[in-house]
Amino acid sequence: MIRFIILFGFMYLFLHLHATGDISKYINMKYSYLTFIMIFIFAFMALYQLIKWNIQGKKGTEEEHHDHGHDHSKDENTFLKKLLVYGLLLLPLVTGIFLPIATLDSNIVKAKGFHFAEIDNDKDQYADHQILRPNTRLYYDSDQYEKMATSDRKKYDKGNKLVLNDDNFLRGLETVYNYPGDFTNETISMKGFVYHGDSLKKNQLFVFRFGIVHCIADAGVYGMMLEFPKDVNYKDDQWLQVEGTMSTVFYQPFKQTIPYLKVTKWKVVKAPKDQYVYRPY
Repeated sequence: MIRFIILFGFMYLFLHLHATGDISKYINMKYSYLTFIMIFIFAFMALYQLIKWNIQGKKGTEEEHHDHGHDHSKDENTFLKKLLVYGLLLLPLVTGIFLPIATLDSNIVKAKGFHFAEIDNDKDQYADHQILRPNTRLYYDSDQYEKMATSDRKKYDKGNKLVLNDDNFLRGLETVYNYPGDFTNETISMKGFVYHGDSLKKNQLFVFRFGIVHCIADAGVYGMMLEFPKDVNYKDDQWLQVEGTMSTVFYQPFKQTIPYLKVTKWKVVKAPKDQYVYRPY
């Protein structure tokens, strides 16, 4: 019976995530069809376990009349093993259903530390957490990446204004960081949450969005430094829509030259329903 409960629980969890749209907080939505298929797989497996449990229950009743004794120590060992295995399976199920889903925010940036380069995790490219600059070179071979980067350069450097929206945020921003000279003095429009980095003036701050390449495990925080024409007093996690001309500046904490926006227009906006952006392919 416990197997049926676990399988039914996972079916309900995936169904609930899709119904509420919260599945987008865990994976790139290009993979959503896989989790949707899992709903039906879990449903089939749960039904199978229910039928199997009923059949075994009838057989168990008949065998009780012929059972004259057994080894209780073996029963105890089996119970402990089942308790451990089923406990490990129930833990993500219970937390997934009953705990609220947290949206990544500036607290994650503070906890991980603010770096320009990737935070390397045991040389595992899929465990890297990138900050500020998107870098998907890790996920492609060199020739494939160069072709994609060249194609994006032509695509996003077409006119005098680049609008970074939910659909093109990661690829467009990566192109800006790859070819900053192409976008110098061009207008860029973007939206994101406020983060105050180190060594900034009162008229400077960062605007970020969390981006997902495959799933939440590889999520990074991406954006640009902003410079306003006057001092501003926005708090971390406030959302801004900004527009300005791109330039470059040497940012001392990174000891690197980075792109930044000289803001000409800005306004406070509400956080979008889906605060994350995803890597399109």
